[in-house]
Amino acid sequence: MRPTAGDYALEALAVPECLNLLHDLLEQVGTDHPELGSEDLSMFETAIIEIAGNVVEHGRPPGRVVFRFRLHVFDDRLVGVLVDSGEALDPTLRPGSMPEEMAESGRGLVLARVMLDEFDYRHTDAGNTWTMVRHRS
Repeated sequence: MRPTAGDYALEALAVPECLNLLHDLLEQVGTDHPELGSEDLSMFETAIIEIAGNVVEHGRPPGRVVFRFRLHVFDDRLVGVLVDSGEALDPTLRPGSMPEEMAESGRGLVLARVMLDEFDYRHTDAGNTWTMVRHRS
């Protein structure tokens, strides 16, 4: 299936300010695709920001990780792929079950998984690849 109106891309250094760039990109997607349900876009955006926030916070080496994000809008789904140049994700941070009630972190990846229909994380020699899919309502 072809994207309805092109693809979107962003490349940036994984620092806190990059999250604003992602918000701006997703706002542009909403403007370009008024047919997108606000719930779908909002939940997809939440997942993306949670993943990117983890890359910003935990990416190694700190302050030197670069990420590339591509978003494809299809008639039936939204597909986002974030590739970062960081080291492999610490196994204790990998997507899994909800952390203990008093834990100060660890909920972001779980929240992202709940917001998505498909979620995959892989580490290769090129870095970390996060694939996120949200089926449109």
